[in-house]
Amino acid sequence: MEKVMNENSFKSSLIFSILKGVCFSICLTLFLFMILGVCLANSNLSEGIIKPAIIVISGVSILSGTSIGIRKQENKGIFKGAMIGFLYVFSLYMISSVLLGDFGLNIYSVIMFIVSCACGGVGGIIGVNLK
Repeated sequence: MEKVMNENSFKSSLIFSILKGVCFSICLTLFLFMILGVCLANSNLSEGIIKPAIIVISGVSILSGTSIGIRKQENKGIFKGAMIGFLYVFSLYMISSVLLGDFGLNIYSVIMFIVSCACGGVGGIIGVNLK
């Protein structure tokens, strides 16, 4: 007998939660990057803040996206959140690598993967505990 998934069970499924978290995180990242760009263009801020700002913006975006995406899940928030963080940074890495033609890993890339998984795990814990 084949199990048919209705709309409510799909919306509470793990796959939907993960996709929702990743998509929200990426959209928030793009929005915050636009704000950063406007601030850099219209102020005397040094370009040296770009890399730290990218890490902070990514962390905040993942934390927020994971908390929202995992809200309807009941357990394993740290694992599911870390998965969202990993998929987020992996998606951005693949997109930027294709656009720039450079698939190399450096210390900055490794830091991004670690920060993304850590922020995703924390966001997952928060999301699971939000009721």
